[in-house]
Amino acid sequence: MVTVYEIAQLLGFVSFALGISTFYQKNDRRLKIIMLIFNLNHLVHFFLLGSMVSTLSTGLSALRTASSIYTSSKRIAAVFAIIGIVFGIAIADNWWDLWPIVGMTIGTVAIFTLEGVAMRIAFVVGAICWLINNILVGSIGGTLLEATLISVNCLTIFRIVRDKKRTIASQAL
Repeated sequence: MVTVYEIAQLLGFVSFALGISTFYQKNDRRLKIIMLIFNLNHLVHFFLLGSMVSTLSTGLSALRTASSIYTSSKRIAAVFAIIGIVFGIAIADNWWDLWPIVGMTIGTVAIFTLEGVAMRIAFVVGAICWLINNILVGSIGGTLLEATLISVNCLTIFRIVRDKKRTIASQAL
């Protein structure tokens, strides 16, 4: 018989695949659409693991990602960040429960106010926060995901910078 824990870990591995696909995207809109699907899967994963702060943070991440597809409003970013911080602090049992809130807040600022390389650098910092959280809550797929996403994001940043340099060089000719 399959346990809830095993289902949670399986969904963590699905998130692993979706997350890699998300951050491999050079197109910001495609990144956000795949990120939304990833967030919804990850929400269920954290819920089944029993991490309510992670579930809340991921739910807010899904809502903010959906919103960011249509707007880049700093005000909306602030609303999501404030909601996440207030509710995260309210339901956190310990200070280390706040790692996903910090990660979600950085991601919120990034997805609404940044683009290209700057957005992806912020995602790396947010991924470090989520990596710490995933280790603490016992998410195997999530831990592998964040460690990989840090690498994939760095690779994508390199690709974007390289492509811009090539474009500038070819235009100079």
